[in-house]
Amino acid sequence: MTARTYTQEELNNILWNAADSSRTSLDAGIYKDYVLTMLFFKYLSDLSKKQYEVYKDRFGGDTERIANKMKTERFYLPEEATFDYVYAKKDEDNIGEEINKALHRIEDINKAKLEGVFSVDFNSESTLGRLEQRNKMLRHLLDDFNSIDLAHINEDVIGNSYMYLIDKFGADAGKKAGEFFTIKSVASLVARLAQPKPGDRICDPAVGSGGLLLLAGAEVEKQGSNNYALYGQESTGSTYQLARMNMFLHGKDSAHLEWGDTLNNPLFVENDRLMKFDICVANPPFSLKKWGAENAEDDRYKRFWRGIPPKDKGDYAFVTHMVETAKPKTGRIAVIVPHGVLFRGGVEGKIREAFLRENIIDAVIGLPAGLFQTTGIPVAILVIDRSREVGGANHDKKDVLFIEASKLFKPGKARNTLEPEHIDTIFNTFKERKDVDKFAHVATFDEIQENDFNLNITRYVDTFVEEAEIDIQATIKELEALKPELARLEAQMDDYLKQLGIKS
Repeated sequence: MTARTYTQEELNNILWNAADSSRTSLDAGIYKDYVLTMLFFKYLSDLSKKQYEVYKDRFGGDTERIANKMKTERFYLPEEATFDYVYAKKDEDNIGEEINKALHRIEDINKAKLEGVFSVDFNSESTLGRLEQRNKMLRHLLDDFNSIDLAHINEDVIGNSYMYLIDKFGADAGKKAGEFFTIKSVASLVARLAQPKPGDRICDPAVGSGGLLLLAGAEVEKQGSNNYALYGQESTGSTYQLARMNMFLHGKDSAHLEWGDTLNNPLFVENDRLMKFDICVANPPFSLKKWGAENAEDDRYKRFWRGIPPKDKGDYAFVTHMVETAKPKTGRIAVIVPHGVLFRGGVEGKIREAFLRENIIDAVIGLPAGLFQTTGIPVAILVIDRSREVGGANHDKKDVLFIEASKLFKPGKARNTLEPEHIDTIFNTFKERKDVDKFAHVATFDEIQENDFNLNITRYVDTFVEEAEIDIQATIKELEALKPELARLEAQMDDYLKQLGIKS
């Protein structure tokens, strides 16, 4: 196989074609785990092979010295844990078992970084079907990935392709897509609105496969710094492992990821208290049912002192958790929420009022409908800024910015999309913080209080457009001018009908 490099687009297309050509009747939400695991396996193998060749030249083929040196690298793969080793066995009946063995060897040898990362079973009859069907799919997958050399490709390109595949699988997975990723354009906007800076601790408490968290880190890198720390917690085991692979592929081996239920068992704790973060970003599941309301009153960290959200709507549970884990007087939050969070009453209304009286809600941004596979409803982004609370640097800022961006999208068959220019318009409006006719309004606390702390955006941004006045005389003239043409067409139609022997 000739070593070569690929452009981002080329690699995206090659990997998707490889994934898609091996596709069986498996659900996209399940199949993605196998394809992404195979991609990660190939990536590790190709880099290991490249490193082996370097040390082979350096040490003149001394296998013991080569192995000892490779064990000091970022990761180490012995020969029987490589893609090539497995590929040589692809025609054996137990190929699924051989893949599993190789992956387990990788985990055992690289426990500090990779223990448990390969969570899928390549020999599962219940998931992949009976032996003949299973082996056919696995052999296709191995053949397709065997033709791709990942050794000489930039880490960012590999990582971006991984995210591209997640996005493509998300498009096929329907409502299940929300369990593992956020549309990149929306995630990019959330990351920008959070405004992370060098030195920040950044956390996503519903991290999914990690795309939003990585984009938040990328915002720091745009400022010329790699000085930031990433933290994320995910409740679904297979998705948590996808996030681990994603971080590794992007070179973020030091990212702190945990597997567990954030609302019932937050795992980022210091000195028996919740760890505090400079930035919190998230796209939590919308209106999560059975989120753990029955346990909230006895929450050991007292997060729900403003009120316990309804048992069948966990939106404010996630928002409350993020507020309680953001650093007092400095922490910033950007979170995607369904519109109901802005206006629902009851205990949710009381929690919303508490946030407003604490003066920490900075902006409410309405997005278009149809951006997500999970729902066709419009959603919003809440920007919460704890520097506005008493004692914070921005405690004198008492207003809330409302942006009504529901018309900013490119329509599509499967879903609508936010284009880069739409993201720029929203972010620039957010930064300028001025009224824009039919688009943005800076509302005072008194305005919001007069609206009973309802944050429904259309209460503050007037989107009504008057219809143009009809010129009746001009319309009559246009109709008169059309009469001769209409008469000509009627005569032509009569002629056609006569030729067909039909009476008009």
